[in-house]
Amino acid sequence: MSEQPENTTADDTVDAAAGAPEAKVRGERKTREGLVVSDKMNKTIVVALEDRVKHPRYSKVIRRTTKVKAHDENETAGIGDRVLLAETRPLSATKRWRLVKVLERAQ
Repeated sequence: MSEQPENTTADDTVDAAAGAPEAKVRGERKTREGLVVSDKMNKTIVVALEDRVKHPRYSKVIRRTTKVKAHDENETAGIGDRVLLAETRPLSATKRWRLVKVLERAQ
């Protein structure tokens, strides 16, 4: 025999288990700021992201650059623009970022 807690009935237990699932809380997505180096593809820009890391032995700060592809739906960004990117679901084999806004236009 299964025992029920004193202040609940069998009907209460069934209702609680069949209740509507709670809405999932999405984690905060990464945002990065970078410089557009190419806009030749349709609805895609290539952005150089700079990361500064400290060398473990020599303590010198080194600039590391990685290039990522980002989705630009309205094709608003051009070469030399500073842009804000947000991480998103995979949009293609190499695209995992999307353009949020253009922070500064190229001169």
